[in-house]
Amino acid sequence: MTSRRATDNTKTLNAFLAAKREIDHMLARIKTLSDDHFETHPDAINWGDVGTLNHYSSLLRQITDSAFREGEFAK
Repeated sequence: MTSRRATDNTKTLNAFLAAKREIDHMLARIKTLSDDHFETHPDAINWGDVGTLNHYSSLLRQITDSAFREGEFAK
């Protein structure tokens, strides 16, 4: 017989692992895109590409600041 608490913990763990898999998948896709220089050719890079990467960087910084308690999330 499984207790309610054990069942709830299993559901919680499964949800956590599903979210982690989703994050791992997104990180792998970003890494692949980065390794390919975000699908740009050095001769074709323009200020729009710089703006796009700065935007991506800003979004990722929000995540890392939150995860590592840095920036606005510093205690």
